[in-house]
Amino acid sequence: MAIDERREGLTSLEDLLTETVAGKGRIAMVTGAIATGKSELLYAFSEQAFEHGALPLTATGSLAESGLPLGVLAQLLHNAPLTEEQRAATMNLLHEGMSSQLSIDPQAEAIGHMDVQIVDALCSALLELSERCPLVIAVDDVHHADRASQLCLAYLARRVKFAQVMLVFSAPDHSAYVQTLFHTEVLRQPHCRPIRLTHLSAEDVERWVTGRAGAEAAGRYAADCYALSGGNRLLVSALMEDFQATGAPGARYGEGTVACLRRADRRMTVVARALAVLGEPASIGRLLGGGEAAVIKLLSSGDVAGAETTAGRLLGEGEAAVAKAIQALAGAGVLEHGHFRHPAARAAVLADLDAAERIDLHRRAAELTYESGAPASVVAEHLLQASHAGDPWAISVLEEAARQALRDDGVESAIEYLKLAWRACVDERRRARITTTLVRAEWRINPSAPATHLAELTDALHKGYLGGGDTVVLAKALLWHGHVEDAKDVLAHLNELPELDQETVAELAAARPWFRSLYPSFLPHLPKVSGEQASNAASSAGVGRRMESAGLLAGVLTQGPREETVATAERILRGSRLDEMTMDTVETALLALTYTDRPGKAAPWCDAFIDEAASRRAPSRQARLSAIRAEIGLRRGDLAAAAYDAQRALEIIPATSWGVAVGGPLGSLLLAGAAMGRLDEHMRLFNQPVPEAMLETRFGLQYLHGKGRFNLMAGQPHQALRDFQLCGELMSRWELDVPGFIAWRTDVAETLIRLGDHEEARRLIDEQLARCGQQSRRVQGIAMRLLAAVSETRHRPMLLRKSADLLQSGGDRYELARALFDLTAAYHANGEYRRAGMFGRRARLLAAECQAEPLTLALNRGGKGDQGTPGVTGILSDAERRVAALAAEGYTNREISTKLFITVSTVEQHLTRIYRKLNVTRRTELPASLTGENSMRAQVFS
Repeated sequence: MAIDERREGLTSLEDLLTETVAGKGRIAMVTGAIATGKSELLYAFSEQAFEHGALPLTATGSLAESGLPLGVLAQLLHNAPLTEEQRAATMNLLHEGMSSQLSIDPQAEAIGHMDVQIVDALCSALLELSERCPLVIAVDDVHHADRASQLCLAYLARRVKFAQVMLVFSAPDHSAYVQTLFHTEVLRQPHCRPIRLTHLSAEDVERWVTGRAGAEAAGRYAADCYALSGGNRLLVSALMEDFQATGAPGARYGEGTVACLRRADRRMTVVARALAVLGEPASIGRLLGGGEAAVIKLLSSGDVAGAETTAGRLLGEGEAAVAKAIQALAGAGVLEHGHFRHPAARAAVLADLDAAERIDLHRRAAELTYESGAPASVVAEHLLQASHAGDPWAISVLEEAARQALRDDGVESAIEYLKLAWRACVDERRRARITTTLVRAEWRINPSAPATHLAELTDALHKGYLGGGDTVVLAKALLWHGHVEDAKDVLAHLNELPELDQETVAELAAARPWFRSLYPSFLPHLPKVSGEQASNAASSAGVGRRMESAGLLAGVLTQGPREETVATAERILRGSRLDEMTMDTVETALLALTYTDRPGKAAPWCDAFIDEAASRRAPSRQARLSAIRAEIGLRRGDLAAAAYDAQRALEIIPATSWGVAVGGPLGSLLLAGAAMGRLDEHMRLFNQPVPEAMLETRFGLQYLHGKGRFNLMAGQPHQALRDFQLCGELMSRWELDVPGFIAWRTDVAETLIRLGDHEEARRLIDEQLARCGQQSRRVQGIAMRLLAAVSETRHRPMLLRKSADLLQSGGDRYELARALFDLTAAYHANGEYRRAGMFGRRARLLAAECQAEPLTLALNRGGKGDQGTPGVTGILSDAERRVAALAAEGYTNREISTKLFITVSTVEQHLTRIYRKLNVTRRTELPASLTGENSMRAQVFS
């Protein structure tokens, strides 16, 4: 309503009342769209009637009471100041009228159905009252008044021309009531004046907002308030509440939309609900078979015939009636160009629907959209909302919609479509196919979700309902969840088939190298595929790339990298994206780069694919890629990043949902945590149970590696030795024993050095160096550092410089910091304090960058090279340091022998060498830092 219109309307009513008081009865018909202020105007006028010496009698029509005969007239007479005799007579007339069901047939327009004498008597009571004082009879929402009351009011309207009675009615100008006898009778009276109210203009909205919230709020919200309300005062008010609370249309705006519909007639409400169910105009346009752009153009130009036709079919209404309803909704500010002005409005209308009504509308909408040739996604969404797929065509539509959704990364929608199809499908063979697709889709979100379907798929396999390609998928899923025996049975079933179809051959050809690098112990259970069959399978672009990538990783893990490995891996990654069939391709290519000692090249590729997985809403892929990113971080010595990525992987997918693959991120997290000295923080993960079947996979090797390093840091060298030796035994058995993956020999050697077995440690170090050849400069650098630890003091600087050079080129900053730490100690032992200081400072910087706290503390407490005084690190052997530490604390030789399980004579020999190396003569002269240094040194070696 324009702001000035209410004042003008009130003035017009006052003028009519003046004429009424003078003995000239008048009628005012106040109309306008919903929420233009009709009720407020009637209320304000009724309040002012007393000032003009008139008595106001008011009533309000209600949709809920529209079937109550004479309900509105009873409201008027109840408020009238009648005498006792008049009131008794009036009540009798009302009772008589109600008892005889005084009403008319909804389709009738004649007054012949009424008892005219009762109508005349009721109206006479009001006319007699007007002789005592002027009357203002105001009926708000007269379109909701019962038909009996409408007929009485129409009868009265014809008799007030020369009476002191003013009739004031309000009704929406779009209502169906305008076609009734009441409207015709009232408006054709010469003493009736129509008053039409309109919505607020854009300028009115700005002034309204300014007056209530200030100029700043008007500048921010006025334009949006007008655009989303069309000037509807109720919606403007609701929008301002939302904007001030959250900055966006929300609950109050939705409630306002529903309130507007509740004030409207039934046809408008039903049409609005139908449009809410059908969706946006583009969807309606597809229903009509026209191009989307053309339909939107028609709607934007005001041609909503398409929406009218569709809604009319859905509701069983005539096109003309629906057209009027849509126009009325637009006039009310609820719709614009045939659709809701904001999704919050549509959502509120849908939420206001009764559940049964909503389901029925969606079911009928699904039928209409299917018949109209709408896209599968449109039809499937209605089927989903109706929880209905009983029609013969429904399952096919749901399957097609799921395929489209998976291609477009709508994984959640695809899963819901497939679940509905799965529930409705009675054909077991087809149900098995749907279940397989559902397993693949759910895997993208959470790998543990498909576990509920594995038993069903296994049963379908035994019944012969599962295709060969799907059988391989089932075997992979079973292995992921640790169901080893079930997976073997599935693969055995494939071996029993007399002939494999082309799809199965292709799947097996791609699966063999994948199993080789991930589940090597299961290779004997895979059906054989001939070279010719594998070659034919590789001719398919998708299968060929999967085979090449998996074969590349298998080659790196079994034989080491080749010259072309890096180029091949990058070529594969350039041609890949994270769709349903290429995740394994991306994963194996990234790992091939990583294990080829090229973590710097693998990192940007991995980051790009992680971003793609996030944008495609594929958390399972994002987690698996984050686990690979953690491995890359470890090989670059970026401990904090590795810990973050591993932790992120375990947050996106909980450890319990990772199945046997949990060993990947868990192993990386334990490795990073150990190097960073965060034992307490990661102890819960260290103690977490893992699937027993994990030790039959590559992930088990990664877990054993991380667990061994964690044990070593925690002061459990014997347990660490068992972990490392088991890891090496499995790698040798599976022929995955390459240094670029896990250099278990250096881990065992480091543990043996801790335990004092330098001879066996030296043998393993030499073996590791021999196996490296020209590969893995990083592992060579680590081995050279350990070789220095078991070599004579005078040889250590040369070996450690070579180690540092190798690690520098290998790109592992953490291992480089460890080599520089040992080099600092070696220079101290040789009395070269200036060089020790230089390398000590560099080691500190690297240790700080890597957040290797144990190494940093050891450098600060034990390595004094930059201060110009020698430290004890590197001068004493591990055995000597343990004896020296206890001696410095005041233990006797016998107590030391008992604690270290050595003879007293050995203790004495150690002390003699310690005194000579440290240039002291008695234990009281031993440095007080020996205890802390010895402890930190042990941590660094872990």
